[in-house]
Amino acid sequence: MTMALSHPIQRILGLLLMLFSLTMLVPLGVALTTGDSGLEPFLTAFAVLLGLGAISWFPARNNRRELRLRDGFMVVVLFWLVLGLSGALPLYVAVRPSMSLADAVFESISGLTTTGATVITSIDTLPASILLYRQLLQWLGGMGIIVLAVAILPMLGVGGMQLYRAETPGPMKDNKLTPRITETAKALWYIYLGLTICCGLAYWWAGMSAFDAIGHSFATIAIGGFSTHDASIGYFDSPLIEAIAVVFMVVAGMNFALHYVAIRKQSMGVYINDEEWRTYAWMLGGLALIVSLGLYIADAFDGPGDSFRYGIFQTVSIATTTGFTTAGYHLWPSFLPVVLLFASFVGGCAGSTGGGMKVIRVLLLFKQGKREVTRLMHPNAHVPIKVGGVPMGDRVMDAVWSFFAAYVALFAVMMLMLMATGLDQVTAFSAVVACLNNLGPGLGEVGANYASLSDVAKWILCFAMLLGRLEIFTLLVIMSPAYWRD
Repeated sequence: MTMALSHPIQRILGLLLMLFSLTMLVPLGVALTTGDSGLEPFLTAFAVLLGLGAISWFPARNNRRELRLRDGFMVVVLFWLVLGLSGALPLYVAVRPSMSLADAVFESISGLTTTGATVITSIDTLPASILLYRQLLQWLGGMGIIVLAVAILPMLGVGGMQLYRAETPGPMKDNKLTPRITETAKALWYIYLGLTICCGLAYWWAGMSAFDAIGHSFATIAIGGFSTHDASIGYFDSPLIEAIAVVFMVVAGMNFALHYVAIRKQSMGVYINDEEWRTYAWMLGGLALIVSLGLYIADAFDGPGDSFRYGIFQTVSIATTTGFTTAGYHLWPSFLPVVLLFASFVGGCAGSTGGGMKVIRVLLLFKQGKREVTRLMHPNAHVPIKVGGVPMGDRVMDAVWSFFAAYVALFAVMMLMLMATGLDQVTAFSAVVACLNNLGPGLGEVGANYASLSDVAKWILCFAMLLGRLEIFTLLVIMSPAYWRD
């Protein structure tokens, strides 16, 4: 393979870029309706991105060679890089907020990777078009715009499978819901869209304005965490809205394949019978209880009611890597902020919109540790690792261990790099955790926002967010010398 883009990659990249340019029409329509200052930035971004996409697509329009697996990795990585830069264009051009290139790219990548980390300090004062655009970025990034492309662009053909495999989160990427990958992508997107509509209607019914309901439904189902207000969900001060958010955050943190099977079979037993889901539910329930009791014992709020209200919400929000806030959890007493931050390492289930290492990987690592203890006691025993009664192959376990090793190594390197920029240990540690796990809010200087960080630190964290979204190896494959050999 040569260093230059092959024609099929160039063609698909152009198509995807033109597809992304159409998303600028939504905030453009809002700007026209409200008469805010977002009209020029989004019109400029639409024209530029559509033109660049057409320039990329036109020379290779007739090249329909089937994508190989390595082509799929290249398309996914290139598109997330290009998309991150492209998404920054209207933010960079806009008069309000006034953003540097580093800030605009950081905000764009944070949105698309559903991280939810922000450098904007006065969100309530932003034009409505900019506010909606930030939420839309998260919604598009949640299920993956490439999976959307596979669903709606049949011109990608069989090669769509390679994009799907490179894009889908989790250690077992070959599992398909339907015989055809296009139908699988469509099924996932129908569920994604249906949940978004249900969530938006529930928010509206609970008292949000239509604009806030739409914006927050985008961020909730995408497990993003961006809000149209500085105070996030806490702005509404409504237990009902918080309860709705908790329900949909939990649902969005589940494997979307389970939702599909449950709908098809019309049975809730699908969830109960899934070992990853049971682990996920027990983890959230146990952690919520610990945090709530910790808040009550520390007398952080008035009475047990508020302790459990805020404890449950923040636990679900942080553990699923959503990043919504109703209270400054980074200011909570004792060990509570750190234990919540550690929970984000686990994140959501594989095949969900959540970040982190995924529940299935942590479950497999636990089972592997348990097996090694058993082997020490019984050296000759054959102890298979099973999930849901199904033995896991060595290939899966090797992938999990490799992922964990790469995760820890990259985490350590990026933390040290941030400390080299002048950040203290707590801020550097939590910033890498929050960005690599696609969480958003951290501790220390990054508890509220990332505005105080240097440009160098922001570029490092942009890389961390992309690593987290692409699950490390998808990006590392492209950086490997072996990838570029013929």
